[in-house]
Amino acid sequence: MKHFNKKKLTHREYLFCNYYVNSGDVKRSAAFAGYKLDPEMAGYKLLQRDDINSKIDELYDQKKKNLLYKACRGYEKLAFGSISDAIKLIYSDNISLDAICRMDLFNVAEIKKPRDGMLEIKFFDRFKALEKLQQLDFLSANQNKSFYSAIENSIQSINLSELSEA
Repeated sequence: MKHFNKKKLTHREYLFCNYYVNSGDVKRSAAFAGYKLDPEMAGYKLLQRDDINSKIDELYDQKKKNLLYKACRGYEKLAFGSISDAIKLIYSDNISLDAICRMDLFNVAEIKKPRDGMLEIKFFDRFKALEKLQQLDFLSANQNKSFYSAIENSIQSINLSELSEA
């Protein structure tokens, strides 16, 4: 039996929803949101409420939309990103850990330092990233086509029903 207590969620309730969407773990989500006394029970009580479930559904839908965007951005960065920081890393003799942490090494798949002291850097395959971008573009184009096909079909069915009535 679900309960509908409030229209506007408190900050802790919103945090619970957000943590739950990202982890799926009721106890940890409630604990991170600040429910100290028996977080598991508090989490399950929250999940019984319609407003909490609505917020979780809304956040989950946003996450799905953002995931496709992030995947595209990641593949774009792999396909077109700079490798200059990786080259700097290869040619630097004494580089601080702080300087390494500030480097953009997104395109690096693997770094090895064999016994001879030289660095070996393996990069992600740019062509595979381009193929994935093309596939994602094709999928989104097909989704748009199917949406437009559905609209066309509904218009045609409306037109046919108008003709049969006349």
